[in-house]
Amino acid sequence: MIKALLLYSKGLDSILVKKILEKQNIKVDIINFGSCFFDGEIDITKDHLKIVKNPKYGRGQGMNPCRDCHLLMLKKAGEIMKEKGYNFIATGEAVSQRPFSQSKEQLLFLEKQANLEGLILRPLSAKLLPVTIPEKEGLINRDKLYDISGKSRKRQLELAEELGIKEFPMPAGGCILTDKEYSKKLKKLLEINSNFDANDAKVLTKGRVFFEDKIMFIITRNEKEGIEIKEFLKKRDIFLEPQNFPGPSVLIRSLTRDLYFDTIIQKGKEYLIKYSKKVPKDFEISINKI
Repeated sequence: MIKALLLYSKGLDSILVKKILEKQNIKVDIINFGSCFFDGEIDITKDHLKIVKNPKYGRGQGMNPCRDCHLLMLKKAGEIMKEKGYNFIATGEAVSQRPFSQSKEQLLFLEKQANLEGLILRPLSAKLLPVTIPEKEGLINRDKLYDISGKSRKRQLELAEELGIKEFPMPAGGCILTDKEYSKKLKKLLEINSNFDANDAKVLTKGRVFFEDKIMFIITRNEKEGIEIKEFLKKRDIFLEPQNFPGPSVLIRSLTRDLYFDTIIQKGKEYLIKYSKKVPKDFEISINKI
């Protein structure tokens, strides 16, 4: 039996590729990577954090090291392919869909860097790329593959209808590293402490973020964030909550030192009061040192 390992993003392109391969009687197993910056079943946060902090091949407009990230996934998939005896790796990539990381030249360059030359099949754009090993060996019919390129989704939508795919997710936000506002926060965090961890990176999404004297203040914006941020509390954090009035919670975290001072706690209180709609004269704020 011919077996393919599909890098699966859960989007339309991946769904199309799975269907295309199965129509050629190929057994398709999917693999979906995730990190603290994007969802997925197989966690590669430890390795992903390293390349986010120090990418070899640069970043996009935000903090997204797309080429390094893609290379990491290819290497991980290659290890699994060899270990489990798959014939080749498949992806839902289309040539030039993302100019930064999916030009024809970049796709082939990363394939070479991953030591997987000829073993990565991209069915949506296969006719625009060199013939792969599984095609040369007759494991798959190149005539039944496609020549899709560019950012337009028209061809994919037409193909979905042709293949009888009626339900598929709409494009989502995906990797938060491409978000401009989040990237600004993460860049500042990296400048202050290059040893930040996954917790530090994820908690940046849980409220308004301010950096002062290498101290991070996170002020929640709603009740949901107030509940969620408690899951990120770690040793040496200070957590402030209003007691007799509605208002945000405030997480205070030192990024470079362990000592806290009354002035830092006072600053946290000022943020809490500033972003509360109505504060009584005899307000009460709980102070929890984790």
